[in-house]
Amino acid sequence: MTHASPPSILSSAKPLVAIAADRVERYGHQAHALLHGYVEAVVSISGGMPLALPADETAIDIASLIAHVDGVVLTGSPSNVSPQQYGETAIPEGAMLDPARDATVLPLVKALVAAGVPVLGICRGFQEMNVAWGGTLNTAVHEKPGAIDHREGDQSRPIKDWYQDCHSVEIIPGGVLSGLCGEKHVQVNSLHHQGVERLGAGLKVEALAPDGLIEAFSVEGAPGFALAVQWHPEMRVNDSELARGIFEAFGQACRQRSIVRAQLCKASQ
Repeated sequence: MTHASPPSILSSAKPLVAIAADRVERYGHQAHALLHGYVEAVVSISGGMPLALPADETAIDIASLIAHVDGVVLTGSPSNVSPQQYGETAIPEGAMLDPARDATVLPLVKALVAAGVPVLGICRGFQEMNVAWGGTLNTAVHEKPGAIDHREGDQSRPIKDWYQDCHSVEIIPGGVLSGLCGEKHVQVNSLHHQGVERLGAGLKVEALAPDGLIEAFSVEGAPGFALAVQWHPEMRVNDSELARGIFEAFGQACRQRSIVRAQLCKASQ
């Protein structure tokens, strides 16, 4: 005998937000890890209930994920998407890779967006989305002629100082970001050495750095929220209007999906 949840519980439940984890090693064991900044932003600004999405393709059933979550955050990471995922054979010297996360996220993200699950990609998540839509990456954007240095700089500084604003972006009119921010140019924090080389098909540019590097895009024709940014809004939700706005908009989309899921659940009882 099964017991359905009372309607009052379903209607008051917070939206479930899956946050992509990295595959790491802890004490000789394989483990899954995600940084607390993403958890805190989802809880305090998006109003969601965070869940870890393990970097294990065998653990993820796409249909079940779509049926039960209200949003997904694809996080930043010290690791890079493997160049082999976008047709390159050479691996940059010293590159940190996470093949388990590649194998989990890349086949998943287009299905999530197509199903209307709100998706927010950040840094590595931004790069994952570009690759999933058929785009390519430049593994050393600071080496391009005329490029600015988008890397985090002196790593001996306190971690909080890594996430201070370091360059501006131009917000493209008529997009998702322009609806969240009344300014044409805003300052963002930037901690990446990879970036978009060729934009994936069906992705719409939302913001550009002064050197022309794509810093944000959305998915054209997506039935739900589908935005990716190269910077780190999760670390600046307390003092950046745009950072807060991104997580608020994502949270609103997740709540709308949660309401629909609750109604469908109630109707099926």
